[in-house]
Amino acid sequence: MSTDRTKTLLVAEVVERLKALADPGKVDGMASFGINSENTLGISMPVLRRLGEEYGPDQELSLALWDTGLHEARILAALVGEPEKVTPGQMDAWIEDFDSWDVCDQVCQNLFDRTPHAWEKAREWSGRKREFEKRAGFALMACLAWHDKDAPDERFLAFLPRLEHESDDGRNYVKKAVSWALRQIGKRNLFLNAEAIRSAERIAAIDSAASRWVANDVLKEITSDKVRARTTE
Repeated sequence: MSTDRTKTLLVAEVVERLKALADPGKVDGMASFGINSENTLGISMPVLRRLGEEYGPDQELSLALWDTGLHEARILAALVGEPEKVTPGQMDAWIEDFDSWDVCDQVCQNLFDRTPHAWEKAREWSGRKREFEKRAGFALMACLAWHDKDAPDERFLAFLPRLEHESDDGRNYVKKAVSWALRQIGKRNLFLNAEAIRSAERIAAIDSAASRWVANDVLKEITSDKVRARTTE
């Protein structure tokens, strides 16, 4: 049997398993959290993670699952993808398909932030116009601050001017991602905590309701004794 034929059968098998696991009763609940219900099966993340461990890593399967357009198949695509094989073109193509915040965030935190292109794309996408494409830039910043333990502080300092500049974007999924990125940067160590606090204070001074929301959301978390104690560990 040819490799292409084998891969086609594997994709069909995975999609069939996803559909068998579907729980339509959960879709309305997901929608109440702002998750797009179109092409959504209602499968939990723990179940998808188990499937990811079973079928991955497999870059060809990842690409094929993405092309199905199914909500959960696209999250699973990120879980089985191979970061070293992901191209900038694939990343740009995928973010244009983002239609829900959870797909955006799961792709960024499970695949894109481990690619060699993550830092460049974080900067590039944060200047995009469309809501989920722009969110992807800030989600990547947050995920890099969360996962890239060896990155020098200077790389995160370079994100601060963009976070401040874009903090006045009042769209819900953008402003929340700006806050997420700045909060994660502020949790890395005491130096970046102090820099993130100063950044949030500058954001608070911007004449914008969205900026004030971002600043308050950031400061109430990264100025807490619990967070500051954790940055010294």
